[in-house]
Amino acid sequence: MTTLDHPSISKMAAALREAGMAAAADGIRILDDEVRTAAAAAAALGVEVGAIANSLVFRATHGDEVAPLLALTSGAHRADTVVLARLAGADEVGKADPAFVREHTGQAIGGVAPVGHPRPIQTIVDRDLAGYAVVWAAAGHPKSVFPTTYADLLALTGGAAADVAGQEENHTS
Repeated sequence: MTTLDHPSISKMAAALREAGMAAAADGIRILDDEVRTAAAAAAALGVEVGAIANSLVFRATHGDEVAPLLALTSGAHRADTVVLARLAGADEVGKADPAFVREHTGQAIGGVAPVGHPRPIQTIVDRDLAGYAVVWAAAGHPKSVFPTTYADLLALTGGAAADVAGQEENHTS
């Protein structure tokens, strides 16, 4: 099996095609090495780190229930969990362990795609990504990425546009 035939990448490509984004599905790139960080992905693609859409899965606590929260953030800064909790209407947002991420996305940390999960996940999309004509996101495997746009990420995920970094963060790219 080639990496492009990996089940997570296949699901991601199918989700893109189903959403009418065949060009993005056809643009999936398999890189030579795993790119589990925005910096590694940017270096492999020769783009600014801010043009990388980090797919970060968090544990969002709502009373006694815990649900996944996907934050698609610009690689240029960190998401603030207090801000994310407020945006998600959660009591608290915290780090998700690898088992939680795989359970809710079907994918491994470092390769989580915006879609192609077993069930829809509440998603927040960082407004800073709007500053890039092309945004690169993971395609379901740590060696895979695909080109898209900020507008298409919003449409694809049904995500909410928001500023996800704390006040102290630098929002320039």
